Amino acid sequence: MYGEENRKLAATSSLKNMEVIAAEMRELIVSIPPLDLLGYIYAQLLIEPKETGYAPKGQQHLNSPSDLKNQTQFLLEYVHAVLASDAEPVDMIFDEARCNQLLELGIKLREQAIVFAMATSADARGGIFGPSTAKIEFHAKSAWLTIRGNRYQVLEGEFYNYVLAPHNDVLEEVYGIGSAEVAEGFQEMAESMRSGILDAATVAMEDCKAVQAFSLAQGKSMEDVVEVWEASNPEHSKAVEEAIDDMFRGGVANVSRHTKLPSTLLADLSYRRGEDTEFFAAGDFVGTPYRTLPARKKPLIQIGSDYYALDFCFARDAGYRALLYNLLQRKPDYKKTFEERQKAMSEAAFVDILSAQLPGATVLQEVYYKDPISKQWSENDTLILIDDVLFLVEAKAGAAATIASPALDFDRHAQSVQDLFLKAYKQCERFFNYLNSADEVPLYHFVAGKYQKCANVRCADYRVMVPVGLTVESFSPFSTYCKELPQVGPLLGKHAFVSLSIDDLFVLKRLLPTPGEFIHYMEVRQNLAGMKGVRLYDEFDHLGGYLMQNRFDLDLDRMLGAGKANMLFLDGMSDIVDKAFEGMNWKNESFPTQDIPEEMRKLLGALDATRYPGWLEAESHIRDLGEGGRNNFAKMLCDFRQTLEQHPFCYFTLYGEGEPLFVWLQKSGHQIDWPQVNDKASAVALATKASKVVGLVAEVEVDGVYRRAEAFEVRIPAGKTGGNTHIYEDAMRMARSDRLIKLNRSTETFSPVKRKKVGRNSPCPCGSGVKYKKCHGR
Repeated sequence: MYGEENRKLAATSSLKNMEVIAAEMRELIVSIPPLDLLGYIYAQLLIEPKETGYAPKGQQHLNSPSDLKNQTQFLLEYVHAVLASDAEPVDMIFDEARCNQLLELGIKLREQAIVFAMATSADARGGIFGPSTAKIEFHAKSAWLTIRGNRYQVLEGEFYNYVLAPHNDVLEEVYGIGSAEVAEGFQEMAESMRSGILDAATVAMEDCKAVQAFSLAQGKSMEDVVEVWEASNPEHSKAVEEAIDDMFRGGVANVSRHTKLPSTLLADLSYRRGEDTEFFAAGDFVGTPYRTLPARKKPLIQIGSDYYALDFCFARDAGYRALLYNLLQRKPDYKKTFEERQKAMSEAAFVDILSAQLPGATVLQEVYYKDPISKQWSENDTLILIDDVLFLVEAKAGAAATIASPALDFDRHAQSVQDLFLKAYKQCERFFNYLNSADEVPLYHFVAGKYQKCANVRCADYRVMVPVGLTVESFSPFSTYCKELPQVGPLLGKHAFVSLSIDDLFVLKRLLPTPGEFIHYMEVRQNLAGMKGVRLYDEFDHLGGYLMQNRFDLDLDRMLGAGKANMLFLDGMSDIVDKAFEGMNWKNESFPTQDIPEEMRKLLGALDATRYPGWLEAESHIRDLGEGGRNNFAKMLCDFRQTLEQHPFCYFTLYGEGEPLFVWLQKSGHQIDWPQVNDKASAVALATKASKVVGLVAEVEVDGVYRRAEAFEVRIPAGKTGGNTHIYEDAMRMARSDRLIKLNRSTETFSPVKRKKVGRNSPCPCGSGVKYKKCHGR
């Protein structure tokens, strides 16, 4: 009871503090010329955090680029909110002391918002999240204060080009430009925010060098020739003027100048000064970040005659929704066609974007079946069948995030989860149950008012079955937390549900370019999706963990199973992915990848090139190996391959954890004796007492060129007969030979990055701004 009263007092106090701080910030923002203020805030990102001078005592946790970026984003959203809410006053003055005060207040406001999130979530009970409601509510409130998941600015144009392409004709009609031009504009917007200040500094320096060279040629000082230089180079002078504006007066945010987007479209995405009447209206949470910030509804702001994108994240998060909303406002009769096109786009996205990862896949869209329980016809969006892998994709074409604050209306937030996650989950669950209802089930298309059979599918044919819920935009952190829902569990007891976004797919296709890599990652990802108590923030934390540690899911599972922890939070795993998109020359840089020895890489390449049935299982089996296992396997391949100089074939078996892998290397140009291959593989099964063996045959040159590779099914004798005595005898000899190589599937143990010990009264390293003892040290 005492704790509950304390939490209520903390919630009341933090709410009051937020309202007071927000009012002070509003007063300061209105009093400073907006462009000068923007220039000052952006400049902070170019200075080492320890040199900014605005981190208050006890807030040294801002001494990291990511914390500084998050705090700057938070402050820019507030500047946008005030400009959208207040008309421009007559008198304004730039005062650095006021700017520093504003920066300090922004830190305090964010800190109080985190305290409020903890105090008001601790006692949450029930709801659709069951026992996890308190944790999910806290994450919803804290995530409300920051960007939802990672976003890579260099991919803005690609995202917009894909999701807007279905509406190209209407965009041209309404705004005078098509989807490609709109996408280009959003990419230009992102690039300006990403590298605009550096580009501007380069222009200014080049101008300085040019004037200096001109002064030397004239034999006069730079001061004496600068006016002559400017008069004879008017276009260059204008570029320098704009560069200075970019560097010192927020010009990098001026989308009127840095994009070719028409003013009609920019106006639809923008607030005019004083247009918003809700954020600072009287009532609960007035002016606090737990109201809906105007930037979540319209990401731009009009300053003078130009339009500005103050924040470098909400142009993506809110821009897409705002654009489609205004498109329908201007053309309301387009709504039905719009919904049909959105549905078609989202249902095709998984296959379209990942076409290289799904070569030769059978794709069935809008499949119907008669539910054996309800006796009603049911429909699923996209079924993808590739080798022994099945993907069932349920797409949600709507926006992934509600703009309703979780503090004001958590039930509406929860309903969004219900709509975007559970509906897709239930649709997949119904299909999997149908698939499991018989040895083989028919599927249908609905054509001209009739159901026409399009395929028969057998559950037993698929080693991996992944149900996927796909949203257009990122659904983080709910996409990774929803596995904690009490009504969510692996389908058929073993196939966990995975939530992805179209955003995610554009990254996955680059960092996992081959079918084998992508599908092996999805196996790991699915395993993690079924592990309650393991929390990674978004998709790129999962991807980063996979690239760095491969089967880190198994290591985490062992930690939970050994009782070392009952809940694991992993943070910062996405760093390796984030860095891949940071550089100015990112397109020409290689993406991070797992370390695979060259001999093993060549074998995997041959499997991928041959793509004989069973190839994905063989790839997965090999990719499961840890670093030590991969090196040993590659050495075995190399050593045995060199014996082909004297013999037409050789073989060995890798066994230990999991199913044994039987490898037969055949000298290229020599015919494979398949009966002999099968007998040897069967003997391996008997020698290792395995219930299943993965068989692999590769045709290879002595010099190491793998011509082809294919998997084959290993038949295990059910009992000794007169016809298979030689197999049993071979198994006995084999058990005593060096043909069986015992090797653990993974020789590494996952260990999180070590951090310095945090003092009880030090700021929590999570960045909340609260002392460690009151946050994650509780």
